[in-house]
Amino acid sequence: MSPPAGPPPPPRRGRSHPPSLIRLAERLIRDERLIARGDVVLCACSGGPDSTALLHVLALLRRRIGHEVVAHGVDHGLRAAAAAELSIARALSDRLGVPYAETRVDVAPGANLQARARAARFAALAAAAAAYGARAIATGHTADDRAETVLLRLLRGAGPRGLAVLPPRAPLSPDVAGAARRGVGPESAAGIELIRPLLLARRADVLAHLGRHRLEFAEDPSNRDPRFTRVRVRRELLPLLEDLSPAIVEHLCALSDMLVAARPSGGDPDVLDGSEPLSIPLGRAQRFAIERARKLGRPLRVRVRGGEEIAVGFPEESSVLIEDGSARRGT
Repeated sequence: MSPPAGPPPPPRRGRSHPPSLIRLAERLIRDERLIARGDVVLCACSGGPDSTALLHVLALLRRRIGHEVVAHGVDHGLRAAAAAELSIARALSDRLGVPYAETRVDVAPGANLQARARAARFAALAAAAAAYGARAIATGHTADDRAETVLLRLLRGAGPRGLAVLPPRAPLSPDVAGAARRGVGPESAAGIELIRPLLLARRADVLAHLGRHRLEFAEDPSNRDPRFTRVRVRRELLPLLEDLSPAIVEHLCALSDMLVAARPSGGDPDVLDGSEPLSIPLGRAQRFAIERARKLGRPLRVRVRGGEEIAVGFPEESSVLIEDGSARRGT
């Protein structure tokens, strides 16, 4: 005969399932003080999954946090389907009671198309944010986006500054802020920040939220085009790394967090969108020569792409001073 069964185990306390996208966003917003009561936040919308989820989450959090949300879409004029995709964002905004507007920009086909489209998009968003009196522009970047950007930077030979990517908050770049000031006046453009409320979430969390709330969204076909390095990193490299280390996304984001914290205040290489930081392109031989000169404590001059010559000095042991030769010549 089996012994009598003992008392049932005590009920488990706490969550038995991962936190929702709403909880993850609210946690980051409060921990990083991304949004305060009374703030106006402009949500950048494309009709894609990330921005659709972000718009929905920011609208749902209005009662808890006390902010206002406005939505803005940008049509680059590059794809006929873009107008239909933005109509999804417009319909969701209407349903949520969020003011919505669009800007059409002209981006000519040619080299470096994605970077030029990003620059035009953020200039339009900054001008719209200034016109609305918004304190921040919110984008739908997730932890996956941040990890992918770190890997892209590593593939391009970036150093610590270049790996400090996609922080939860960042000032607008001087170029974008200047464009906004010229469009609507310096007072309206002052103090606008870029915020990323979904950085604690994975892409799977976004898709789960969209499915749970039955939200329609569109997929940009360029996100599946293997001609773009980011697509190959997303679809080939990152899954391979996750097979080797299931927490690789968290590790890469933690690395970026540490480098953001170590970066001197006032600088941010990812003010807009995770594109390449402003830097002087150096080859392996040039980097080797600079490192050797640093160890010896001797200044040197190196030639970079385009025939420009730069002077490199070492006023402090931990820093490198680079002088543009054109400025010295007065050109």
